[in-house]
Amino acid sequence: MSQQQQQQQQQQQHREPAAASAIQISRIMRPDDANIAGNVHGGTILKMIEEAGAIISTRHCNSQSGERCIAALARVERTDFLTPMCIGEVGHVSAEITYTSKHSVEVQVDVQAENILTGAKRLTNRATLWYVPLSLTNVEKVIDVPPIQYEKKEKEEEGRKRYENQKLERLETKQRNGEFIISVVNPGVTMKLMDEVAGIVAFRHCKTNIVTASVDAINFHRKIKKGCIITISGHMTFTSNKSMEIEVFVDADTLIDDTQEKYRAVSAFFTYVSLSKDGKTLPVPQLVIETEEEKKRFTEGKGRYLQTKAKRQMNTQALTQQ
Repeated sequence: MSQQQQQQQQQQQHREPAAASAIQISRIMRPDDANIAGNVHGGTILKMIEEAGAIISTRHCNSQSGERCIAALARVERTDFLTPMCIGEVGHVSAEITYTSKHSVEVQVDVQAENILTGAKRLTNRATLWYVPLSLTNVEKVIDVPPIQYEKKEKEEEGRKRYENQKLERLETKQRNGEFIISVVNPGVTMKLMDEVAGIVAFRHCKTNIVTASVDAINFHRKIKKGCIITISGHMTFTSNKSMEIEVFVDADTLIDDTQEKYRAVSAFFTYVSLSKDGKTLPVPQLVIETEEEKKRFTEGKGRYLQTKAKRQMNTQALTQQ
């Protein structure tokens, strides 16, 4: 093979990277990853989940010749923290593309904790994320997504139903918080900060060790550009006997252009539980309702809590019947 042919082959490989249907990233959990309970911070795990999703989505969206792009996070579906991950364990994050529409990619992510001495593993988290490919030369431009091959037609139909459901939920969020647009600034860092704020709210309410139990859909409404100042705020919306729901907002100030605009960029609901020193669940002090707005938020939070509880019972029954 001549030198010119070798260069042409290298250029072709650079233009058309191989698509990946699944990837795994791993790293050991360090002391600076710990939360106040001594386990791995929920925000650290969220950041790892997003990074894995971004990698596999970007690779897939650049797997065909054409305009280069980067996959931007549009939405994180509900994330359950099944068991805590401990400092010194190895975190394995596995990401798989499970559905593609014309302009979006669904990625399902599992997180496992591995005992570094015995090699024993356990599932700690499961999440679904949606990404949209944006042109590297024009971030306002959405690129078409290459389709994937499904093992069975039923898999494609199930994915389409999930796509339509999350699309409807996004529209409901849009009506409440404004236009839905993709985030530009690293969303993993943003989610980690949101979890820290929610944790502070939960700790102030309980004055005990607290851990993240789950995160409802995280929606990115408007772009957070470099140079913006962001303000992250959280307030408690609902308490059950053993859990707390905290709504978290990310607001951005555009100080580098003429608009001088402040807007809502991201929103999500975090659920926390209170733990004793030996890791047992403690009762949660009930939230004091004082205003009509607080009463409305509490009622909405109770509805989300009951809906999640019903889904969890259905899943448990389904597993028992298998």
